[in-house]
Amino acid sequence: MVVEPMAVEVDRFDQGALGRGAALASLLGDWTSGPGPLYRKLADALARAVREGALRAGDRLPAERELAGVLAVSRATVVGAYDELRGREVIERRQGSGTRISRATRAPLSDGRVRGGGAGTIFQRLIDGPGPLISLACAADRGGHEVTEALQDVLSLDMDALLGDPGYHPRGLPVLREAIAEHYTAHGLPTCADQILVTTGAHQALVVIAEVYLRKAATVVVEAPSWPACLDVFRSASAELVPVPMDDEGIEVRALRAALVEHAPALLYVMPSYHNPTGVLMSEMRRRQVVELAARYDVPILEDNAYAGMGLSDNALETPAPLATVAGDEVESVMVESLGKAVWGGLRIGWVRGPVEVIERCARRKALADLGSPVIDQAVAARLVPRLDELARNRSAGQRERCTALEELLRQRLPDWRWRRPDGGSSLWVELPDTNADVFAQLALRHGVEVIPGSTMDHTGGHENFLRIPFTHSQDVLEELVQRLCRAWAELRRHGPQDSAPLRPII
Repeated sequence: MVVEPMAVEVDRFDQGALGRGAALASLLGDWTSGPGPLYRKLADALARAVREGALRAGDRLPAERELAGVLAVSRATVVGAYDELRGREVIERRQGSGTRISRATRAPLSDGRVRGGGAGTIFQRLIDGPGPLISLACAADRGGHEVTEALQDVLSLDMDALLGDPGYHPRGLPVLREAIAEHYTAHGLPTCADQILVTTGAHQALVVIAEVYLRKAATVVVEAPSWPACLDVFRSASAELVPVPMDDEGIEVRALRAALVEHAPALLYVMPSYHNPTGVLMSEMRRRQVVELAARYDVPILEDNAYAGMGLSDNALETPAPLATVAGDEVESVMVESLGKAVWGGLRIGWVRGPVEVIERCARRKALADLGSPVIDQAVAARLVPRLDELARNRSAGQRERCTALEELLRQRLPDWRWRRPDGGSSLWVELPDTNADVFAQLALRHGVEVIPGSTMDHTGGHENFLRIPFTHSQDVLEELVQRLCRAWAELRRHGPQDSAPLRPII
């Protein structure tokens, strides 16, 4: 039997990792804002997704009841939206196969999304800006006066030297690579500049590493939960992700061993220092166990230390040694770090630390991407890296105060919510009692808060009642945030999903 192209399109959408309803909700974004009845706003949002190519001809939409449950609206709202879209000839009903995007629709070749990914909403908010929402999509802080001082030094002292060559440094500005190498060496991890590749943020570092390590049908073992933007990098390289659960000491050892034995992965990806989103600091014992397993089964380790130094205790910098230190020569270990959390994400300075031959392969891909990161930004970073411990300590002190403030607000206003105080990082990983966080996220949007539900960070379904709440906002914003969350929670608890169904005159 010949399979029509339409059937391929159906599979593409139906096999989304989050399920059709939750996956579709993530495409719609802040669809409830603006005037008009909800059913018409939902119809407009679905039609926009078709125009932009996020939904394509033949994609099967969720049943009315399923989508209503995920969006926290009545079934009548979804029925009204689907009726509206049928009138516009955007969707069609097929006997035995449900509601689908009309075959007559024409959309762009690509909307730029990673299929099956979970970071689309986060990146779209960066593109659109927060608007009137309090967005919890980005857990990053503003830059400090140290950046200004470093920039002034560069402009007054270093510009002649910087302008003395063409400005292309695919491996990174030599003075910055030396500074990063000296930073690691001072912390007990002997490193030379040839083991460092400077990248445009940690995200690009993950991209070039994925290009080096991942071939077609490769497998990557990851923690569950994990940060969706990082997972989407591996998905974009067509890798299969094998999630392994975590406990209070990091990735679970027995489950990790089973995953390594069964899947023989090309890479093990972990965030040992203040894991995102849980804030867990992997214990020293667990680090040794992870390295031993990686050595036994010959699996390279990709260590993401984006939150290095960002602990919430008074001795936050006294964290266990990086996995790269524990691994020594036994395991091929690659480490990613950046200035994004401890200093400022706007510098877009990250780096890879690894074996010289791996760095060389990464540098070739970096050169193909952009010929090298901006030189002035790197010169500023070179003045900041020697102060990285001090800057991380100062940033952590502010984070500690705001974390305490957010916890107190939540205990007062939402006492049935539960969380484990993070060891570090910039967010609380909050458990909602008996509530799907995707549903709550829809109600929160109507109260002016954009939350990131746990389903985007763990497609196994293990954290569907969790959400991440950053404490990077100021005190007044945190207070307003908790007030809005409280109103959304009260609506859900007292009344359940509410909306305005379309009015249909009876004639």
